[in-house]
Amino acid sequence: VYHVFESVAKKYDVMNDSMSLGVHRVWKDILMHKMNPFPGTLLLDVAGGTGDIAFRFINYVRSVRERQLQQKLKHHQNLSWQEISESYQEDKSKSLGDSQVVVCDINKEMLKVGKQKAQHLGYSEGLSWVLGNAEELPFDDDKFDVYTIAFGIRNVTRIDLALEEAYRVLKPGGRFLCLEFSHVSNPVLSRLYDLYSFQVIPVLGEVIAGDWKSYQYLVESIRRFPPQEEFKAMIEDAGFFKVDYQNLNSGIVAIHSGFKL
Repeated sequence: VYHVFESVAKKYDVMNDSMSLGVHRVWKDILMHKMNPFPGTLLLDVAGGTGDIAFRFINYVRSVRERQLQQKLKHHQNLSWQEISESYQEDKSKSLGDSQVVVCDINKEMLKVGKQKAQHLGYSEGLSWVLGNAEELPFDDDKFDVYTIAFGIRNVTRIDLALEEAYRVLKPGGRFLCLEFSHVSNPVLSRLYDLYSFQVIPVLGEVIAGDWKSYQYLVESIRRFPPQEEFKAMIEDAGFFKVDYQNLNSGIVAIHSGFKL
């Protein structure tokens, strides 16, 4: 698995857009809205080397902070211009309100791509990158408010260990969110999806990334991943409560959610 992602790292974003016709961006946006983070949230994004979830998190928290700032200024109509300006500059300098996102990935090449994107897009505040294994996270217990893993958990060798680690590093009251390819319920759509997955995606991998085998593996890993109800039970077995899932695009992907209470 490590060599698969080392191989596809540089073309990962282009291939994601090509394989999903850009819809993966919408799925990640929905995940972020479901999370609805507030300023001060500490997020751990596992297998998030390319930074897609991290950058969305930063944008989301910044927009919440901006709205809070506008509300604050509305309630200070009697302040002088200088006082308003000073207050605005002070709040503006902390655009994330102490929020932080830690991106953890087992693959150096994926992290390298993410760091380059962050530099290019101007993300630096509240963002850190850590090389680490989802099955043995290099973090203390009860540390994070939210744990996310998007399109990564199916590539973990021991999913049960990864879920236990997610539970361990979350604070009491913390939330687990997983966006992953899942199982399509509609038989007609399922057949079309299989045809597309096995006949088209490896070809795209060969044409765009020069790598048929890695994308053949990725398709097969999607099919091996447990169905929604089975994965829900695994999350509950790890200790999470209020576990549920939301199917997107008839179950092509699902967002699983659980809380550490």
